[in-house]
Amino acid sequence: MEQIDINSEEFQKELEKTWKFVEKVNKQFGFVQNPDPEVNESVAMGLARNKLIYGTRYCPCFMVIGETPEERKKADNRICPCKPALEKEIPEQGYCHCGIFCTPEYAAAHAKEEQMEEAVHAHSRGLTKEEAQALLEKDQLDADQLEALIEARELGMVDFELIDVREPMEFQMGHIKGTDELWPTSQFYDWFEKIQNKKEDHLILYCHSGSRSYQLQSILKSKGFQHVGNLIYGIISYNGEIVR
Repeated sequence: MEQIDINSEEFQKELEKTWKFVEKVNKQFGFVQNPDPEVNESVAMGLARNKLIYGTRYCPCFMVIGETPEERKKADNRICPCKPALEKEIPEQGYCHCGIFCTPEYAAAHAKEEQMEEAVHAHSRGLTKEEAQALLEKDQLDADQLEALIEARELGMVDFELIDVREPMEFQMGHIKGTDELWPTSQFYDWFEKIQNKKEDHLILYCHSGSRSYQLQSILKSKGFQHVGNLIYGIISYNGEIVR
């Protein structure tokens, strides 16, 4: 898989084109961008990356299936702005799956909600060892649960590996403190054979919005991995410490 240098002139030019593309989509459909600029930046960089690698702005929140253009077309990969976002996600929930395209109403409400959460957020009590061990067995974890598990791991209550399945440039932009490994989704076949000794280990996967990690969770479980958790809604939902 081709590696992209985000500081290269080629990438920066493509990123500039991608922002113009985003502006065009917003104007055409009456959308606005997410009030969280980090969401927008991450998605835009993913779109630019896919454009350089595949020649198409495939949705960066989903695994691109197919090694050839013909296989990718047959697999019906999401191309931004994708049909599910335009026909279902944005009309029903106010934002697309990746979060970069929003209705003005959702963006305004979300901005107010973020301000409120920032003002009232407080940590709950720590988990007991039994609670931590039970929580570790959950298939789907929300952001607060993952943050509590990371704290429990630091206290020696549980043991697991926290795995980022995004791309290297996304990892560099920011990753959850306590992440142990980077296993890029685009390089799945490269690292899958190297982790066959981890089928009994506890693994927790995360990505940008929870889609890629959910897909990989399903694949790993089908291949015999016993304890694989997923951070639903991804790093964009995480309120704990981010390493940038």
